[in-house]
Amino acid sequence: MYTWRFDAVWGYRDLFLTGTAVTIGLTIAVVLLGLVVGLIAGLAQLSRSPALRWLSWLYIEMFRLTPLLVLLLWFYYALPMLTGIKIDALTAAVVTLSLYGGSFYAEVIRGGIVSIETGQSEAGLALGMTPGKVMRRIVLPQAIKRMIPPLMNQSIIQFKNTSLVSVLAVPDLLYQGQIVAMETYRALEVYTVIAAIYFVVLLPATVIVKRAEKRLSQSN
Repeated sequence: MYTWRFDAVWGYRDLFLTGTAVTIGLTIAVVLLGLVVGLIAGLAQLSRSPALRWLSWLYIEMFRLTPLLVLLLWFYYALPMLTGIKIDALTAAVVTLSLYGGSFYAEVIRGGIVSIETGQSEAGLALGMTPGKVMRRIVLPQAIKRMIPPLMNQSIIQFKNTSLVSVLAVPDLLYQGQIVAMETYRALEVYTVIAAIYFVVLLPATVIVKRAEKRLSQSN
């Protein structure tokens, strides 16, 4: 019968708090950067330029179809060898996660835009508005409302994806937990605490997403 000893890891609570702060900060950075990348790639998918559509499609599919762990290792180890530019683990993690998340955000944004009835765009053009104004004033305001739940769901996934940066020795929650596990030999307690922290942080976000989806369905 296993004897739980959470008191053995309590002394390392500062490491758990530090790791949680790094994980949350990293998530905020990669979500914001990913949204910018996703918006650019999503709009490029709807461009009249075949070259832009092809380049955005190539980027989206390359990142969506490649395991994130492989991408992290490639950006950290292979890219410096090919370019001669050394990057630290945190930079590699932010760049990789932003580009990876951006590929999923791009599909959400593209889907949200094309879900708006074309008649509204045609009406705007008929009134003399430029395509850019039609997009900014008519299409995007409505599309963003539909995008919010899936974008938030993807951001939750991004939070969980940050756990993989521990392989690059980025001091996130999981990495700090590994240190505690090696020092205390209480891996079961350590990873239970880590799971509990992820649950506590993500539960409010999932509740918000559910409420947003419910309000959207009611308004529709």
